Amino acid sequence: MDVNIYLGKGSIIEPGALIKGPTYIGDNTEVRQGAYIRGDVLIGNKCIVGHTTEIKNSVMLGNSKAGHFAYIGDSILGAVNLGAGTKLANLKMTESNIIIKTSDGRAFNTGLRKLGAILGDGVETGCNSVTSPGVIMGKNSLLYPNTTASGVIEDNSIIKKSGVVKRKISG
Repeated sequence: MDVNIYLGKGSIIEPGALIKGPTYIGDNTEVRQGAYIRGDVLIGNKCIVGHTTEIKNSVMLGNSKAGHFAYIGDSILGAVNLGAGTKLANLKMTESNIIIKTSDGRAFNTGLRKLGAILGDGVETGCNSVTSPGVIMGKNSLLYPNTTASGVIEDNSIIKKSGVVKRKISG
């Protein structure tokens, strides 16, 4: 076992998972069969890294779930739930830096060609959804199945193929 891997109390690594360091896995986290953790990863408490989910160079805060078939690269995740087949794209196809554009027209050059997604607490993605490189999704937002998100998404939004709508939160 790689000495640069920390495994928290009560965490489970199923047979067939591959973990490279440096990796920190918090308490009561489950890494399922076929998961691939490529290093430079911090996974918090009570998380799930599921079957054939790949994660590299990312932070997955506590209570996050990527149950199966996800790709998480160069990303920061709050307490989120990624539907099956979610891909957080991280590589800009053209040889230039990722620019993050806000709804008010401001643009920020990240200085990076690789940057996945930054997802706030309560974000949920549907099956086979994709985020473009450099996406920022505000808390409690939903990305519908088979839909792609790009840019900066405000809190409490729903991203559908037909566009972005504000989500009504009860309570």
